[in-house]
Amino acid sequence: MIAELKNAGKEYQTGDQTIVALQPTTLQFNEGELTLIIGPSGSGKTTLLSLLGCVIYPTAGDLWVDGNHINHMKERALARLRLHTIGFVFQSFNLLAPLSAEDNVAMPLRLQGIRGAELKKRVASALDMVGMTDRRKNLPRQLSGGQQQRIAIARALVTDPKLILCDEPTASLDKDSMGIVMQELRALADEGKSVAVVTHDPRLKPYAHRVISVENGFATEITDF
Repeated sequence: MIAELKNAGKEYQTGDQTIVALQPTTLQFNEGELTLIIGPSGSGKTTLLSLLGCVIYPTAGDLWVDGNHINHMKERALARLRLHTIGFVFQSFNLLAPLSAEDNVAMPLRLQGIRGAELKKRVASALDMVGMTDRRKNLPRQLSGGQQQRIAIARALVTDPKLILCDEPTASLDKDSMGIVMQELRALADEGKSVAVVTHDPRLKPYAHRVISVENGFATEITDF
């Protein structure tokens, strides 16, 4: 188990109004699994992903990630946890436009203070894992959407995180690119990573080990998908 929520929920206060983004939720996320978090826009699925990513604190219940009790951790400690334990893959790729593919992939390692031969070795390995070695010198604008997403996956992988969180990673992709990206994410889970994918697209279900449905802030595991 890499992450656990125990009656963890999230509320926001706007003036006199309380908005419940996620109802109290109890879930476990395990290594070696691809978990699909599926639901319509505004259902609470991105809030669940943000909790797992240690980007926000729960307002109720408890959250553990990699053995760390998140509720009372300081921001600096959370930043270290995110950098070393969690890889993020975004719908909009979030690649830095002036940097080549390999420099984008290298960025998390540079933040960790890794340099020289070790950095080059790990970047090369991450690019090879997603089949993008031949595109390593390309700028993001020279890559297709599917290729940019694969570079984003390599960037998420390069620090060897235990938990990989993906927010609508296929929403901007055509059907063929979607299949390639999901096959790669499933392979990572089969190799021992914990992969959580937020989506509204039911076509991704065949790639999942588990499916969690989120509607109106309520998260429920689906067993018959």
